[in-house]
Amino acid sequence: ILIIIETIRLFIRPLALGVRLTANLTAGHLLIQLTSTAVLALLPTIITLSILTIIILLLLTILELAVAIIQAYVFVLLLILYLQENT
Repeated sequence: ILIIIETIRLFIRPLALGVRLTANLTAGHLLIQLTSTAVLALLPTIITLSILTIIILLLLTILELAVAIIQAYVFVLLLILYLQENT
């Protein structure tokens, strides 16, 4: 029974890591999508608020790039640790 549980644990850990990485990146993309939709909706009516929203959109894009770099680093680091643990 312990062999089966340990085997399942070895398969689930990288899978959970991939799901967490996907969720974090998807959340950032959705936030950027919502902000850009707000820019398009506000552009014909309120120019000053639209410019402010564009600045927020640029800052969110920079934040998303930083999050992607950090997530890639953490993903590789944990994957290496998981693989070293199994050898």
